[in-house]
Amino acid sequence: MLQQYFKLKDLGNLKFFLGLELSRSQVGIFMCQRHYTMSILEDTGMLACKPSTVHMEADLKLNAESGSQLPDPETYRRLIGRLLYLTISRPDICYTVHKLIQLVFDPCSGHMNAANILLRYLKHTARQGVLFKIHAYVDADWGSCLDSRKLTTGYCVFLGNSLISWKAKK
Repeated sequence: MLQQYFKLKDLGNLKFFLGLELSRSQVGIFMCQRHYTMSILEDTGMLACKPSTVHMEADLKLNAESGSQLPDPETYRRLIGRLLYLTISRPDICYTVHKLIQLVFDPCSGHMNAANILLRYLKHTARQGVLFKIHAYVDADWGSCLDSRKLTTGYCVFLGNSLISWKAKK
C-alpha cells in the first residue's frame, strides 16, 4: 500500500547493518560482528596472531604504572573504542573491555599487552555472537462481546523466556 504513494525499494531481509551481521533461522535471530572483529585484528596487525582461549589473565592487576608510557596513546584509545562497540554482540568480553577503559587516560605498555591478549581471544572466537529466540503469540475472538459484538484480541512477544511486549484490546 505504501508503494502507491511513495517510491520504495525492498532490500529484503536485514543481513548487515553498522558492523552487525544478522541471520534468521527457525530458532531465532543470530547477531555477530565477525567482519568487524577481523577488521580490528587486521588494523592492529594481529590477524596472524596465535589464538587464545582466555580473554584476560586471571591474576592481572592493572594500574597507572603498569609499564612504560606508550609512544602513541591514541592507538590504544582507538582500539579500546572499537572494542567497546564490539561488546554489543560479545557480552563475554565486557568485563575485560571495561577494565581497559579505566586506563585509557594514560595507557602504558602493560595495558596494551592486556589488550593484545584480548585480541588473541577474539581471533579464537571471532564467530561468537548472541542468539535472540523470539516467539510471538496472537489470539482473536470475533464478536465475542455480547453487548457490542466487538472483536477481542491480544498478543504477547517473548525474547527467550522473558515477556517483552503484550497487549489485550477490545
